[in-house]
Amino acid sequence: MVNNHTFRTPEDKVLVRTAIADAVKEAKANGKTVVFTNGCFDILHIGHVRYLQEARSLGDILVVGVNSDNSVRRLKGPERPVVPEAERAEIIAALEFVDYVTLFDEDTPVELIRVVRPDIHTKGGGYKPEDMPETEAVREVGGRVEIIPYSATESKGMSTTNVIGRLIKSID
Repeated sequence: MVNNHTFRTPEDKVLVRTAIADAVKEAKANGKTVVFTNGCFDILHIGHVRYLQEARSLGDILVVGVNSDNSVRRLKGPERPVVPEAERAEIIAALEFVDYVTLFDEDTPVELIRVVRPDIHTKGGGYKPEDMPETEAVREVGGRVEIIPYSATESKGMSTTNVIGRLIKSID
């Protein structure tokens, strides 16, 4: 049996900012709706997967910004991330419904949003648009913010920090 399916490898999906900007520009020129989200994605869990699937369902192209190791350390503490940035980016890129991944070193995705210029920027249920530093940038580029409620992903209480806590308890 011949497999005629073509698929992009994770390496094809992890791009630098300029390449992401070009890919998004082309997608938009072809009438595609571009969704952007971001996160640390340290120790991928089912809450992440369901969230990203839900984000992708809002448009045609899903671009994911992954915090660099330095950014994660500043946000989460010196012991994080557990998984190095290149591996986290490749893992996210391996998901079929993710179209592009890029790393960012800032603590917020504001500058990356100005490059990507998404139609929709998504965040999880724990956020409020009025409290997010990136909301203004999303509106500046003509996009909108969509909050994906935990109920949509059945992931309330799921977090990498909780996974690490359970792992530590299981070894003690």
